[in-house]
Amino acid sequence: MADRPRTRLHLDAPLAAGQAAGLSGDQAHYLRGVLRQAPGDRLLVFNEAGGEWLAEIATLTKSGGTVAVLERTRPPAPVPDVWLLFAPLKGGRTEYVVEKATELGVARLCPVLTRRGDVPRVNLDRLRANAVEAAEQCERLSVPVVDPLADLDDVLDAWPDNPATQDRPLFVAAETGAAQPLAAAVMAATAAGGKAAFLVGPEGGLHPGELDRLAKTPFVVPVGLGPRILRADTAAFAVLAVWQALAGDWTSAPGQDARPPFR
Repeated sequence: MADRPRTRLHLDAPLAAGQAAGLSGDQAHYLRGVLRQAPGDRLLVFNEAGGEWLAEIATLTKSGGTVAVLERTRPPAPVPDVWLLFAPLKGGRTEYVVEKATELGVARLCPVLTRRGDVPRVNLDRLRANAVEAAEQCERLSVPVVDPLADLDDVLDAWPDNPATQDRPLFVAAETGAAQPLAAAVMAATAAGGKAAFLVGPEGGLHPGELDRLAKTPFVVPVGLGPRILRADTAAFAVLAVWQALAGDWTSAPGQDARPPFR
């Protein structure tokens, strides 16, 4: 494709050449009111099942619109099977965690209530919108699942019986006590099957009762993040970056359709 459009939108509709796909009212407003685009302008549309496609705006109204799907630009690609469990943070930093974790390729985001966490609720619709926007901007082909806020104890109780979490180690960013170096733990998990989840606690740290329970839980692996104390959001990005570098899609050579790494 000679001139790659800069605009990308995530669409839930099936994508195939020659078909029309609908736009929501918010997407139509963004294209028309923010980007000043009109019917005939081209953009990229994508989703996990269909990959990325070149499309052309067919109609735009106040309540929605349609695009004509033209040709595929990138096929679907597997998503690294890594999850992030994190305590919500103050001051817009929860949204920042969602944005950056999406850029780092996380498959699932799980906000959890902890005893020392000081943010008791989240705006789930906003977090999911943050994930969609970040996926559009960073040129990934999927949008991570964002779970509703759940109590950490309930999550741990359900872990062994959930098909999605069976055989999935939960790496806990250790604050005290014995812990494996993060890189060594990631490499061991890769050899065992490649699924993983990471838990990063709140700014005040996990409660001693939570730490005691985690230490006695068979699927939990404490991991160390080095000699410095990291903020909660920094710790989240660190564990995901190490995972991607050693076990995720950073280990693959870029293909012919590789995008620039920065924007």
